Amino acid sequence: MKIMKESQTEQKREDIIEEFVNKGVYKVDGRQLYELNFYELMKEYTIEEESK
Repeated sequence: MKIMKESQTEQKREDIIEEFVNKGVYKVDGRQLYELNFYELMKEYTIEEESK
């Protein structure tokens, strides 16, 4: 059986979630990270990077 690769968007979403978890962030605006779509994750990630 051949395993399908995730799309680049899905992979980037997983990478962002992993980065947040490594920093101890598990929720954004009261929602679990896995509940957020790619756009919402990118928005939070960008805000976090700009605040450094």
